[in-house]
Amino acid sequence: MQRIGLAAAAAVLTAGCNRGIFDPIGPVASAEKQILINSTAIMLAIIIPTMIATVAFAWWFRRGNRKATYLPDWEYSGAVEMVVWGIPILTVMLLGGIAWIGSHDLDPGRPLKSNVPPLKVEVVSLDWKWLFIYPDQGIATVNQLVIPAGTPVSYRLTSATVWNTFWVPQMGSMIYTMPRMTTRLNLQADRQGSFKGLSGHFSGDGFPGMEFQVQSLPPDQFAMWAQGARGQGGALDGRSYAELSKPSSYVKPITYGTVAPGLYDAIVANRAPMLHLPQATTPDPPSAVPAAG
Repeated sequence: MQRIGLAAAAAVLTAGCNRGIFDPIGPVASAEKQILINSTAIMLAIIIPTMIATVAFAWWFRRGNRKATYLPDWEYSGAVEMVVWGIPILTVMLLGGIAWIGSHDLDPGRPLKSNVPPLKVEVVSLDWKWLFIYPDQGIATVNQLVIPAGTPVSYRLTSATVWNTFWVPQMGSMIYTMPRMTTRLNLQADRQGSFKGLSGHFSGDGFPGMEFQVQSLPPDQFAMWAQGARGQGGALDGRSYAELSKPSSYVKPITYGTVAPGLYDAIVANRAPMLHLPQATTPDPPSAVPAAG
């Protein structure tokens, strides 16, 4: 009964654990997990025999073992040199090959192979929140990234303040966001669900609250969400962006139904607050014109 109780307690404690990169939801994270497993296996091929040999040598050449041969004039052994140098060289070659192939296959800016056109998302890191702009849908969100499952997502990323990093562990490929620069990233979620996104680079007092949720929906539900988002929320123009860019942490998700054209490019160029959405305005009364004398 005691063993059953302990097993049940362990199951309860581990049931809610997030396995992160060990529970990939897309092709990039799956490939990174495989690289991690392969690299660990290759390194264990040296570590385990070395640990065993250390114990074995210490036991065999102990003072009380009269069977151990003592060779005070021993200087060189070709077989030993071959093992000592050959195995590390092979290990470095294997690890280097894995890193070389993986760095090319998983290039963040390389589009993912798919028959489905990618979704475009523009990402801006702020103090201390995340802004996601959907240029084709004309909407934006804060601290909530909604994507269609099974569809590649092409990201353009920048920072409006300091350096930061965009990271969804279960999707893979952490990448930097930098002011006045754009980085590119291509990811995909193969299944539906809610996943945690975060910043992996310390950026000040509000850093602990700089997290967001990734909602992976079926494509038809994503289309419905995007259509509904256009009818709710305010307009993300220069004035509202200037308000949004003020430092704040643990910000609840926000949805904007309209976005100023070219907002992302203006943020990269450091002129975003000057933008405004085209809208109907009441014309100012004509100013008095002095009569000609």
